[in-house]
Amino acid sequence: MKNQLLSSHLKLHLVVLIYGFTAILGKLISLPAAQLVWYRMLIALISFYIFLRWRKINLSIDRKHFFQLFGIGMIVALHWIAFFGAIKIANVSVALGCLATSTLFTSLLEPFFFHKRINAVEVIVGLLIILGLYLIFRFETSYSLGIIVALAAAFLAGLFSVLNKKMVVHQKASVISFYEMMGGVFCITIYLLVSGCGNNPLSIPTPTDFICLLALGIICTAYPFAVQVKIMKHLSAYIVALTINLEPVYGILMAYFLFGETEHMTGGFYLGTTIILLSVLGFPLYHFYRRKKERKQLNGII
Repeated sequence: MKNQLLSSHLKLHLVVLIYGFTAILGKLISLPAAQLVWYRMLIALISFYIFLRWRKINLSIDRKHFFQLFGIGMIVALHWIAFFGAIKIANVSVALGCLATSTLFTSLLEPFFFHKRINAVEVIVGLLIILGLYLIFRFETSYSLGIIVALAAAFLAGLFSVLNKKMVVHQKASVISFYEMMGGVFCITIYLLVSGCGNNPLSIPTPTDFICLLALGIICTAYPFAVQVKIMKHLSAYIVALTINLEPVYGILMAYFLFGETEHMTGGFYLGTTIILLSVLGFPLYHFYRRKKERKQLNGII
């Protein structure tokens, strides 16, 4: 059990490192956010299909679970569109800093879906996150729209994390990811056709964009997405969301060195982001020391 938990945590941190690079690719790709996500999910869908056929995994699921996964896929698509939209409206740092608030949304949604009591410590963490957001909004007024879009992405990230936690008990992680990618591709295809109004709704990517899209769809989507869903068999949705909040650390550092001046923010932004990250990263440490103390007390009684 301990080895399984350690393995799950290590895999989760690898996923977070890869997710951190996702924002970098999103800024490098010149396509609009919706088209970018369409290509990303289509490449991931094809990758999952090849993997599932290679492993001879049965793709058949009942109608109820098919529509549930299809719907979650639409939420994933909207999350990614909002996330990459925030990067293009503002920058990588703003999008990643606000994405860390997915922890707050997860802590509010998980009790509702799993009929659990709201944890007082989670409420405190949520209040600290709100304080961090206040500082970001106060000092980065020129990025207000980008911040709002990034917060929408964070809410959707919390929502699909909780919904995946419910689905992982019924299906294999790779099968879940396959049907969710299918739902996302379907959702964006309809949107592009409607918004295109008879014109060409999809741009042909440049060679550079195509290489970045392949990396985004295979390395940064198919692999980590499947691993994340599988990890949730052993870790709670809240802990997964907490660890994923390391993504801004990796992403902001990479963006700072790769893109230079466009990623330089005010001191208020970094203070607010630091408060958010310390809040969400402090939660698992609190649980660790609390469990350690409880074990000592239990041993003392025995």
